[in-house]
Amino acid sequence: MVELKPTEPHKDLLIQPNDEQLLYKIMSMENLIDSISKLYLHFNRVDSYSDFPNADKYDGEQLPKDRPGNTASKFMKAPDSSAADSYDLSRKRTYACCLSLGNSDYIWNEYGNSGAKGKVCLVFNFDKLRNMLNETFQNSVIQHKQTQYSQIFFINYGLIKYVDWNEYQRNQTALLNPIEYSYIKDNKYNEEKELKITISTLGVGKFAIPFPESLQCGFDFRAAIANGAIQQILHGPDCDLSFFISELKKLGIYKYEG
Repeated sequence: MVELKPTEPHKDLLIQPNDEQLLYKIMSMENLIDSISKLYLHFNRVDSYSDFPNADKYDGEQLPKDRPGNTASKFMKAPDSSAADSYDLSRKRTYACCLSLGNSDYIWNEYGNSGAKGKVCLVFNFDKLRNMLNETFQNSVIQHKQTQYSQIFFINYGLIKYVDWNEYQRNQTALLNPIEYSYIKDNKYNEEKELKITISTLGVGKFAIPFPESLQCGFDFRAAIANGAIQQILHGPDCDLSFFISELKKLGIYKYEG
C-alpha cells in the first residue's frame, strides 16, 4: 500500500488561501459548548450531508461527465474494478469540516440552525489553525465514540472550485486524484466561499475499522484562543448571550469584546 505523510500530501493539487486569511465557522451554541468541553472539531463524512435544507448531496462525488470515463478505466490487476469504483470508495472514507472566507448573511442563515440557544461563529486564522491540526495529525488523535484510530488518515486544506456541475469535465486527458473531487462543487453553492478541511484515506484496500458518518478530531479551544488560531467568537442576534458567557466561564474561556 502506498504510504502518504499525514499532513497535506495533496497540497499542490488544491487551491490555497493566503496564510493570514480569516475563516468563519457557524455553529449552534450547544455544539460549540460540547466541542469545547470535549476538545474536538467535528468532521462529517462527505457522502452523508443531509442535516440542513440545502445540503449538497453530491459533495465529494465524481462529476457526471467524468463518470463514464472513470467507469471505463479498469485496473490491470483487478479488471472487475474501475477507477469509478475507487472514487466511490474514497468518498465513503473522506470527512470534511467546512468554513467560509466571508462573514456573510448567507452562512448565518444557512448553518447552525439545529440548536435552541442561538448561533455563534468561530473566527479562525488559517495558518495557525492549519498548524494546530497538522500537529494533531502527527500525534494521530482521531476518535469516534470510544475508538481511537491508528493513523490511516491524511489531512488536506483547500478552497472549493465552483463549476457548472452537469457540464464540467476534468478527466479528458488524465484521471484525477480522488481528493480533487471533494474540492469541486456546483456554482449554486458559490455564496458559501468555502474553505474545506478534509480527513481522508485511500480508496483501495480493506480496513478492519468502520467509517462512521462523523469523526472527532482532537482540538484544544483554550490553546487555540491563546495562540491566535481562534481570533474571535461572535454571536448572532438570537444567541442567549448571558447563558453563553456563563458556559464559557465554566469552561475557562472568557468573553472578549466583539
